[in-house]
Amino acid sequence: MLSVDTAVVEGGIAGLTTAAKLAEAGQSVALLERDRIVTGVTGHTTAKLTSLHGLPYHHLADSFGVEDAGRYAAANEAAIDDVEATVGTLDADCGFERMPAVTYVGPDGESGVGTVREEVSVARQLDLPASFVGSSSLPDDGEAGVRFDEQAVFNPRSYLLGLAERLAEGADTHLFEETTVTDVDDGEPCTVTTDRGTVRADDVVLATHFPIVDRGLYFSRLEPKRSYLLAVELGGTPPSEMYYRTGDPHFSLRPLPGEGNTALVGGQNHRTGHGSPTVDRYRRLAEQARARLDVESIRYRWSTQDFTSVDTVPFVGPSPLADHTYIATGFGGWGMTGGTVAGRLLSDRILGRENDWASLYSPERLTVTASARKFASHNRHSMEHYLEDYLLNRPPERPLALDPGEATVIEHEGESVAAYRGEDGEYHTVSAGCSHMGCLVEWNDGERSWDCPCHGSRFDVDGTPLETPAVEGLEQLDFGSD
Repeated sequence: MLSVDTAVVEGGIAGLTTAAKLAEAGQSVALLERDRIVTGVTGHTTAKLTSLHGLPYHHLADSFGVEDAGRYAAANEAAIDDVEATVGTLDADCGFERMPAVTYVGPDGESGVGTVREEVSVARQLDLPASFVGSSSLPDDGEAGVRFDEQAVFNPRSYLLGLAERLAEGADTHLFEETTVTDVDDGEPCTVTTDRGTVRADDVVLATHFPIVDRGLYFSRLEPKRSYLLAVELGGTPPSEMYYRTGDPHFSLRPLPGEGNTALVGGQNHRTGHGSPTVDRYRRLAEQARARLDVESIRYRWSTQDFTSVDTVPFVGPSPLADHTYIATGFGGWGMTGGTVAGRLLSDRILGRENDWASLYSPERLTVTASARKFASHNRHSMEHYLEDYLLNRPPERPLALDPGEATVIEHEGESVAAYRGEDGEYHTVSAGCSHMGCLVEWNDGERSWDCPCHGSRFDVDGTPLETPAVEGLEQLDFGSD
């Protein structure tokens, strides 16, 4: 049995940053990754390093107060500087480059322009590098925007692999990939159970996107969403700034320095388990890109999942009802700065250092003004879907007969079955009830996965968990097909 000062679960930016900072301070650390490091959400990001997360500061000042809005600004600005400083110590080309970030609104009338002006005013009060941008300096669909100077882009994979390499070289550090954590017992010491053995640690950090041990009922306070990204080859020079268009769905654009005329575009966000057929989301995003840019070709595409807290601020700190377990979740699509902030917060807490941002990010906070509406909407949606599944819209009971590549949920002998037929003709049949809380899963044709519309769990066609909150797989079923 391995014993360390701190065990960190999952190797994305939050986990690796925390582990690296603790190791630098002299702690023994074990990092436990279910798959391979930097292949989860961190590996599917647009990699914007910015404190401009949409239009956040007027909301934060109103809902949390100007002092806490200032803490959020300071934390995320410090995260950009932290990454830049760390890049300078790594023997890796991380592609770090400073550039402006712009959030803009479309032609929604004076109310949209007024919202931007309010955002600029609040941001300036918080000493952020904010300025107002008119339509002449924006993409064709832009009416007004807020610009933050001295933001950045980078290659998170190169950056984090460099951190991991440094971590693996330490005498008191351990990095275990393809190691699934199945349970965490808080105590003195804590016990971390995996499919390959047990680790004892004074403290445990759950940097698992969604906490695999949910003592704070975060499924009720985190809204899951999926979004889509394309790497596009442009006929002309890519823009020299990052752009984010608010609205539903949003649209994101950033250049890829060092990659010729390639840029990344993103958008078409929707609640997980909805938005079907999801494969159409890629088509719509391509249409949006071609309407705004001189797109010559699409090099590759992918999708990602994020969880947004009901009050928009991530949950980072001690897990409720635990003395030595910590969580980092709810980054809302802004995980590059958010994960870095988490690494600084959690390492400071474990090392006994004071951190002025801790109260704002506390997982135990109650923010009724900021979260009441979103909390009610998120949980009403989940409950309505659950009731519809089991009371109003039961799946049809019919023979299992699918063409290759098709999937459906049916009723079979009183049990809801999620069935998929592969291109090779082989059937994959699993229980359709999500192993988290029982909501019926929906087919995601863009990723060929079963997604839970209630709380965002996702599963492979064989029932293997892909995304938490579910930590157990869907039961595999075996019955004949017509």
